[in-house]
Amino acid sequence: MFEIVKFIENLGLSSELIQSGNPELGSDVAVPCFGLAKELKKPPQEIAEGFASKIDHPQIEKAEAISGYLNIWFNDGHLFELASNSTESNQEHKDKVIVCEYGDPNPLKVLHAGHLYTGIVGDAIANLYEYAGGEVHRVNFGGDVGLHIGRAMWAIFRAIDNDPAKLSTIPKEQRQDWLSARYVEGNAAYTNNEAAQQEIKEVNKDIYRVHRENDKESAIAKAYWICRQWSYDYFDEFYARLGVEFEKYYPESEGAELGLQIIKEQLEKGVYKESDGAIIFEGELHGLHTRVFVNSEGLPTYETKDVGLIFNKWRDYEFDESVMITGSDQLEYMKVVQKSIEQYEPKLVERTKHLTHGIVKLSGGVKMSSRLGNFLKAVDILDTAAEAAAEQSKDNPGVVIAAVKYAFLKHTIGSDIHYDPEESVSTTGNSGPYLQYAHARACGIVNKSTVSPQIPVSLDEGERILVRKIADFNQVLEEATAALAPNRICNYLFELTQTFNRFYEGNRVIESDREAQRIAILDSYKKVLSTGLGLLGIEAPERV
Repeated sequence: MFEIVKFIENLGLSSELIQSGNPELGSDVAVPCFGLAKELKKPPQEIAEGFASKIDHPQIEKAEAISGYLNIWFNDGHLFELASNSTESNQEHKDKVIVCEYGDPNPLKVLHAGHLYTGIVGDAIANLYEYAGGEVHRVNFGGDVGLHIGRAMWAIFRAIDNDPAKLSTIPKEQRQDWLSARYVEGNAAYTNNEAAQQEIKEVNKDIYRVHRENDKESAIAKAYWICRQWSYDYFDEFYARLGVEFEKYYPESEGAELGLQIIKEQLEKGVYKESDGAIIFEGELHGLHTRVFVNSEGLPTYETKDVGLIFNKWRDYEFDESVMITGSDQLEYMKVVQKSIEQYEPKLVERTKHLTHGIVKLSGGVKMSSRLGNFLKAVDILDTAAEAAAEQSKDNPGVVIAAVKYAFLKHTIGSDIHYDPEESVSTTGNSGPYLQYAHARACGIVNKSTVSPQIPVSLDEGERILVRKIADFNQVLEEATAALAPNRICNYLFELTQTFNRFYEGNRVIESDREAQRIAILDSYKKVLSTGLGLLGIEAPERV
């Protein structure tokens, strides 16, 4: 494709305009000429005709100007070459350091559906960067200090009568539900009981002290460290089930002290200001809103911890790009945090991308809230998928994970997701198991053949349509990586399998007079399927 791109650029056309061919005409590439009409003072059709008349390239069969587009047909050999090489990456991010932060669960709380979503989509984005040559570091960030921890620890300490030894009586399989219930109790008490609210504030201060003094001996410290470790163990087990790995967990406690130091330094320089005993950033001066970075009790807020986080990432990796994925409710909040950092370290903000996702619900479900206790747990989604798969006699962990991942990834990042377990495990629709089945089916056909694959010299009409679609993968891959949009890979793979199905319905492969050529085409087809599924974090089985 590189030679064709340079050829089109030499004609005076931007290679960025190159599109997939016109399906009605059967062309392989279409280049719009409308953007040049004003500059050249000619109609787009006349411009396209001019370019078409200059086409003379050994890899191009013909070129025609149609409706203002320069349509190009490659010769069959070159088109198959493009298809067979379509999984090759342009290595656009080679030698670049990329930090991908996603997941971000808080200890002492159960992982909810939003955490599941960021774990899935974040891992896919990291895969895209990695495939493009980037040095990718997958990291996780979680709130192990803060008022939410104070609420949970207040309830935990009451439940165990201030005796950390009683935690040993709680069975391992019940620990996370038990912690979640304590968090809900603590939140209710903080909201409805003024005396409890004051006690929780004191517990919150005490947890900061535990970290500051590295306290391992006091009763509250022992209970805190035990429960925090329960959460981290649970996170590890869950992400292992999901097939997602992290290089590093950044606890908020690690960023709190650094963030405080930076905020106080920048307070003296006028970036932040004091207000009623707190330290704030006046976002209104930048078209945003004001937020508190240090509260009136001298404790860092989420904002200060996020300041510490970005500097910790820089200290550890000196990244070229840093991507973080959060819920959409964090969008305006993060704008203020980044705008404040922009005043003294603009390069860190310039290199940071913040992606947000919508709400995840089961079909007909309600919005989750971990504070109220009516939340949709991440494990609930996996379990409902497993139940649906079992009902359809597809009780396979790989199928379940494929079902959930694809159901989330096929949506544009930022949109709400209504998860339907039955639909997600189906092998007859736009689902992960359907694509797994398509790959296994292709493997079965190839394995059944007894002839050696032969590179096609010429393609019939059906073969050409399939080969052209296979060749599109390289462009889709580049676009998905540039836009950080795994859903484009999903859309393409589904369209590709449909194209193959139409081909296979009308064209025999095994024992046909073109078996050797068609097996070569199928080899390229299943290679693209396997690569695409791998980028989505989904297994590509040879049989199902």
